[in-house]
Amino acid sequence: MWWNHTNRNERLQPILSQSVFSLADLLTHLLAIADEASDLARVFYRKSHELEVIRKGDSTPLTDADTGLHHLICERLEALFPNLPILSEESEAAQLEDRLKWPACWVVDPLDGTKEFIKRRGDFTVNIAYVVDGRAVRGVVYAPAKERLFYTDETGASVEETGPFDKSVIGPIKPIRVSTPNNDGLLVVASKSHRDAATDDYISKYATKDMKSAGSSLKFCLVATGEADIYPRLGRTMEWDTAAAHAVVTAAGGQVLTPEGKVLLYNKEDLLNPFFIVKSSIVESSLKNT
Repeated sequence: MWWNHTNRNERLQPILSQSVFSLADLLTHLLAIADEASDLARVFYRKSHELEVIRKGDSTPLTDADTGLHHLICERLEALFPNLPILSEESEAAQLEDRLKWPACWVVDPLDGTKEFIKRRGDFTVNIAYVVDGRAVRGVVYAPAKERLFYTDETGASVEETGPFDKSVIGPIKPIRVSTPNNDGLLVVASKSHRDAATDDYISKYATKDMKSAGSSLKFCLVATGEADIYPRLGRTMEWDTAAAHAVVTAAGGQVLTPEGKVLLYNKEDLLNPFFIVKSSIVESSLKNT
């Protein structure tokens, strides 16, 4: 099975034994879910000006697209993997009461970049991650408006597909890898909607070659493909914002670390992420000098 490449934890066997999929089949099913969700996202996107926007308790926006994609993805995952729990941004608290006992789970952000979605900027993504013992080991990130699909394949490597996609086949597929930059000039990617003084101060410590702005988990993926060297996030994010893209970056040879050098973990008691830096490991010497 797909996840057995990275985890042999005996506590998982009651869950894993329920699956009869081969590695290729499992990946095909997961990509099909992401593809269906992305089709629905495009439908909502075409009429985004008609969507009602409400504010959640943390003041982040919520639309019918968020809830519609949540229900679709969760229903498909539950049908295929009835014994594997789901942690989603739109899950109700009652559904997550026992989550700290989960040895493995899906972590889902049905629509990351809702602000970009509402503004019709296109930088929104559908995200599905597989987490084992707190670590994001597999992920799918789909950017429907950009026609870019990033995922960890059955070998554990990261790849990208670009659209328009033929739904009958998987491909064409391009392996992706983080950059090997010159430490004297790093290309930084930062948020379009969440830039702050702390991030600008961090960026100013580097002699950057250039600066990119992007929304949602696409910033991770730009590091994974080598289109950017570093993405500092010194602001608020939740676990579902990062899990899938974290897996993609790691499989592409990158790192997602706190400023203290610790790897981000998932399904923690507090679902709020610490600050983190996404980077190619080659930039390590520059970071140590800040």
